Amino acid sequence: MTCAGPLHGYRIVEFAGKGPGPLCGMLLGDMGAEVIRIERPVERTGGRQSDEALDIVHRNRRSVVLDLRQPQARIAALRIAASADGLIEGFRPGVMERLGLGPEACLSANPRLVYGRVTGWGQTGPLAARAGHDINYLGLTGALHAIGPSGGAPVPPLNLIADYGGGAMYLAFGLVCGLLEAKTSGKGQVIDAAMTDAVSSLMTPIHGLHNAGLWQDKRGVNLLDGGASFYGVYETRDGGHMAVGPIEPAFFVEFIQRLGLPEDEFAERMNPANWPAHRILIQAAFRQKTRAAWEGVFEGSDACVTPVLSLSEAPQHPHNQARGTFAEVNGVVQPAIAPRFSRTPGGVRSAPPQTGVDGRAVLEEVGFAPGEIDELLESD
Repeated sequence: MTCAGPLHGYRIVEFAGKGPGPLCGMLLGDMGAEVIRIERPVERTGGRQSDEALDIVHRNRRSVVLDLRQPQARIAALRIAASADGLIEGFRPGVMERLGLGPEACLSANPRLVYGRVTGWGQTGPLAARAGHDINYLGLTGALHAIGPSGGAPVPPLNLIADYGGGAMYLAFGLVCGLLEAKTSGKGQVIDAAMTDAVSSLMTPIHGLHNAGLWQDKRGVNLLDGGASFYGVYETRDGGHMAVGPIEPAFFVEFIQRLGLPEDEFAERMNPANWPAHRILIQAAFRQKTRAAWEGVFEGSDACVTPVLSLSEAPQHPHNQARGTFAEVNGVVQPAIAPRFSRTPGGVRSAPPQTGVDGRAVLEEVGFAPGEIDELLESD
């Protein structure tokens, strides 16, 4: 069955970049949008293996190569944008304007266009023109300060929070909101998705706890940051790890029973002053068995205990297999579509395309004559 997806019928033009832009394009493409990725004619050298490893993020795309240094290529890009409902770009502020492809030019060509811009610092502000990466944006929001062990340095949580949770997800959310509004108003607009803004938004519940005096502005001493003895990661006898999170009383009782520890040793368990002593008892218990053995102990329970799986182990877990959380496309195992729709599910319709493979077809669709297309493709 071909999955159309809830965004079927929408066209998005994505100007190739790194980090959040490509993941946003994947998310929209997974949901059925036609995503046309405009790539630069750059010879892949050096990190070729790394580039190819990232290709799964480029699934569900059409690929066009345009040398935007050339006037005719910029005209072509503008014409493609004029045919689209939404646009994704992730360059520093001013880059698209200098190319003649900024919001003013694109919205003039297509007043209904939702123009999505994703950057670390945003389009305005003292840092707007500065370089940065996920770790820098986290550093400015308080999120990085909050992650890590007590007494230790902050720990970068991969680049999941700023690049992807903040950048890609908030850009995708903004674009879909813009597309819904444009359907009513007939007017497009510019979406300024700044990772510092988005990460701060993600931190709203933590700020709420801090404002209420329920969260210390320190690492590893709070309920959800590894400070609580009943919310953290414990090593097993064979060097594996178990993720532990029985916050609620009933879950905690089952946890302690299955761990084989006396309940009376954990009186006043919500008092942070008792967490260090409780942690020592739990650590000692977990070190008595292997990870596999503990998986058996907690099988079928509500104790909120699960193994910490590696990247290679995760696709093999029975739950992930039963739900089809991972898919195999052209022999490559990768995360499947999320979230799931009951009536109009998304799907992996195509593997990452060869660079530029759709150039001629897309240029024909936006009105270029065969001779003009030949000149454009030859210039690349």
